[in-house]
Amino acid sequence: MSETLTIALSKGRIFKETLPLLAHAGIEPVDDPEKSRKLILDTNHDEVKLVIIRASDVPTYVEYGAADLGVAGKDVLMEHGGEGLYEPLDLKIARCRLMVAGATEGPAHERRLKIATKFVNSTRRYYARKGQQVEIIKLYGSMELAPLVGLADYIVDLVDTGNTLKANGLQPLEHIADISSRLVVNKASMKTKHVTIKRFIDDIAQAVESRA
Repeated sequence: MSETLTIALSKGRIFKETLPLLAHAGIEPVDDPEKSRKLILDTNHDEVKLVIIRASDVPTYVEYGAADLGVAGKDVLMEHGGEGLYEPLDLKIARCRLMVAGATEGPAHERRLKIATKFVNSTRRYYARKGQQVEIIKLYGSMELAPLVGLADYIVDLVDTGNTLKANGLQPLEHIADISSRLVVNKASMKTKHVTIKRFIDDIAQAVESRA
């Protein structure tokens, strides 16, 4: 690659599952992101850098051009809105479902439902499509606790195995969206670095296809 590329990633499951895809494109980090305190990681290509940030910040860094490309979960992109981004590729990694969950019994009487979630925008759009007004309570963690202590009737959260819900007496009730990680590209970078980015996208697409 002759042009510089900055790729925004987040630590954890998405990073680990993205590494083999990057390797297929010939890109490997020099430092171990789990051990290094660096926020910008060098790779085996001097012109390719990996920026390590919070998952929820990836779309923002890419939208404003601080990174040329990034990998973000569809849940994060749905919350962000996807403005200023191209989303050329479903990487088919870090799969799960965004769901409404709760106890089997709903509220005892008709009233506006209380929904606890950190996915405020996605939840609002989902219930708006149903023509249902709800009160949304924003939480940042331990969603399953909200129905147990009477804070909310239901939660909207990511569900993988469902074991955590089951352990807390809850179950998935309504499917909102299938979630996986997507490759996103800054629109300006796509124009100014078109050849380099197109080659990168093609390499990653081959890697995704080979894993299918």
